[in-house]
Amino acid sequence: MRFDRRLFLHFDWTLLILVCLILAIGLVNLYSAGYNSNWETSLCFRQARWILIGLACMIAAFNIDYRFIIRHAYTIYSMVAFLLLAIHFYGYATHGSQRWINVFGFSFQPSELMKLVIVLTLAKYFDDHKMNRSLLLRELLIPFSLVLLPFVLVFRQPDLGTALMLFIIFVSITLFVGINWKSIGIAVASGLVSVPVAWFFLKNYQKERILAFLSPERDPLGSGYHIIQSMIAIGSGGFFGKGFLQGTQTQLNFLPEQQTDFVFSVYAEEWGFFGAVVLMILFSLLVLWSLKIALHSRDYLGTLVAFGISMLIFWGVLINIGMVLGIFPVVGIPLPFMSYGGSAVVVLLTAVGLLLNISVRRYILHP
Repeated sequence: MRFDRRLFLHFDWTLLILVCLILAIGLVNLYSAGYNSNWETSLCFRQARWILIGLACMIAAFNIDYRFIIRHAYTIYSMVAFLLLAIHFYGYATHGSQRWINVFGFSFQPSELMKLVIVLTLAKYFDDHKMNRSLLLRELLIPFSLVLLPFVLVFRQPDLGTALMLFIIFVSITLFVGINWKSIGIAVASGLVSVPVAWFFLKNYQKERILAFLSPERDPLGSGYHIIQSMIAIGSGGFFGKGFLQGTQTQLNFLPEQQTDFVFSVYAEEWGFFGAVVLMILFSLLVLWSLKIALHSRDYLGTLVAFGISMLIFWGVLINIGMVLGIFPVVGIPLPFMSYGGSAVVVLLTAVGLLLNISVRRYILHP
């Protein structure tokens, strides 16, 4: 495909700079979280390699017209859904969850990719079925079914956090497209009725996490340990923090899962309230800038994709930080661009490539 120099002339440097700043902060933070390990096997070094792969995917997603990519959204959806199904037969388990599969020698987590694929699939569906009125509940049957299949497959791994993210993305995009108030009322009422039923489908450890959220002190050395240690780490950071590599909860390994779910606790302990505010400003600017891209897209398809990616980042940040602060139950959602994880950072950078794609192509006339 021939490179169009207009892509460079109108390149969205603001978006790229915001992402790179957060990635840099994340790498420094991971260096601290894995400080006692050798450099070659350190979290920071391994994450840097995944970021390079993610940047390559970002460049690819930027150069290929997003309309061409989304034209094949259903095919991509089918392939990723097949991988989710294959995990139950050929995947391997770590920490009690069977979420990973080897693809061409790489260990990969398809559920992370499905987050982005759901955005693309729903964008294609709603763009193909545009209406000049709010949607009725029965008109959501097909898009709901598109989300329900991966939701069930991911939930059975088990991975409650990612499954909930798929559902939250669906709700966010549906509300953005527009649904009448009567349908919203029926959906909310149905959801409230189903909550007690859903409790019986949760694994024991998932129930314990919810109970620990309600009362961490009921089991301070068990299910409540994570959140208690997290709040100690964050609180001990004070206003300016203890300093780089000086976080006692982190360096003495009191803080569990400090490289993934509780990576923000590591950051807040070392850089304090001031550092946390700076990071929140960067995340807020990133989400707002992404929404600006959605607002100024040349077509409805680009608007839906950019909005969906904005929500993917927004909810990831909100839920993860809510978890470590004890506002939400611990459901295992990583902090975007900050938590250790190859699949997550590659998918997020691919999503950024799509945002850059949508941003720059508003200056290029559609054929």
